[in-house]
Amino acid sequence: MKTVLGLDQIGDRKSLFEGKRIGLITNYSGVDSSWRMNIDIFAGYNLNITKLFTPEHGLYGATAGEKVEDSVYPGYQIPIFSLYGEKRRPSGEDFAGLDMLVYDIQDVGLRYYTFIYTMIYCMETAAGCGLPFVVLDRPNPLGGTEILGGRMSRELGCFVGDYELPVRYGLTCGELGFYYLKYKNLDLDYTVVPMKNYTRKMCYPDTGLLWNIPSPSLPDYDSTLCYSGGCFMEAVNISEGRGTAKPFQMYGAPWIDMDELYKELSVKLDRQKIACRKRSFVPSIGKYEGETCFGVEFALLDKTFDFIPVALQLIKTLKDLYPAHFLLRIEGGENHFGALTGGRSAEEYINGSLSLEELMEIWNKEALEFSKECEEIRIYR
Repeated sequence: MKTVLGLDQIGDRKSLFEGKRIGLITNYSGVDSSWRMNIDIFAGYNLNITKLFTPEHGLYGATAGEKVEDSVYPGYQIPIFSLYGEKRRPSGEDFAGLDMLVYDIQDVGLRYYTFIYTMIYCMETAAGCGLPFVVLDRPNPLGGTEILGGRMSRELGCFVGDYELPVRYGLTCGELGFYYLKYKNLDLDYTVVPMKNYTRKMCYPDTGLLWNIPSPSLPDYDSTLCYSGGCFMEAVNISEGRGTAKPFQMYGAPWIDMDELYKELSVKLDRQKIACRKRSFVPSIGKYEGETCFGVEFALLDKTFDFIPVALQLIKTLKDLYPAHFLLRIEGGENHFGALTGGRSAEEYINGSLSLEELMEIWNKEALEFSKECEEIRIYR
C-alpha cells in the first residue's frame, strides 16, 4: 500500500487548523502524494495561510548557497519570508499575527541538509512566542534502520551540522522534532501528523510515492544515497558532479588521471553492492564549471548501501595520488571538512594517522549511542 503523507490528511485533520492564522514553513517539495501544492490544499479547505517561510533554495529552487530574498506568493498574495537570506533564524516579530506554525518539507535524512536546522530554529522561536508547532510528516528517504556516521561534535556545531546528530540519523522530521525537544528540554506545544502505511524499514522506493526532489542537486534516490558521504567532497577541491546529470554520483577534477584513480579505487569496492566506471564530465555549475573533469562514476546496486566509507576512501586515494593538487577548503577560517564530517577523526584518516577500520569503529559506536537515545521518541516501528 502507498504511504499516506501528513499533508494527505489535511481534510481529516481540518479541526486542528480551523480558525487559525497559519505560518507555513515550506518549499517546492510541499506537495501531496498527487503532487498538489500544500498552499492550494489549505486554501481549498478554507484554512488561512497568513505567512510563508522558506529555507535554503527558497520556494522555487535557487542554487545551493544562493541567498534568497523575501517576496510575495503570486495568486494568493501571501508574504514569503526567506530564512536563507539576510537571516536564518526567524524573530518573534516575523511570527507576529500568527496562531500556529506548520512545517511541511521533504527531508533527506542527512545531518548536513540545512532544512532541518530551519525547522529547529523555527521551533525555538515558536516556543519563545508560545505558538503551537505542527509537522506534517514525510518519509526519511534513507529509512530509519541505518544509523551511520559519527555524531557532530558540539564545538563544531553550525548550519550544516549540529545537535550531536550522526550523518544518517534515521528519523523523520516529525521524530527529529521530538529528539530536539528532548535534547534542548524545549517547552513547546508540538504536534506531528504522522504518516500511514509507513515503517522505519522503508526507504523511499518502498513507499509507492513519486520521487519528490528535495533540492536541485538531488534529482533521484541514487543521488540522495550517494549524498551521504558524497557531501564530504564539498570540502575539497574535487567536483562532486553538481551541474551534471548525476550529482554526487560522479567525482573528478581536470588534474586527475582517471585510469590511475580507477585502478587504485576499484580494488577497494564491494562490486556486489556498488558499480564503478571511469568517467569524464563537464560541470555546468560549481567547481570547474565549463572544464573537463576526469574521475569516476558510481551506481548503487543496494538501496540501503552505506556510501560513507566509499566517499572517505575516494578522498584519501585522491590525496595520496595527487598531494600537489589536493586541497581542503577553508571557510570562515575553519576547515570545512570538519564541519561536514562532524569532527577531526576523518581528517586523521585521510592524513594516515587513523585507519578506516579505526574510524568506522569510532563512528559506529557513536551511531549506536544515538540510536539508543532515540528509541523512546520514535513514531514508526
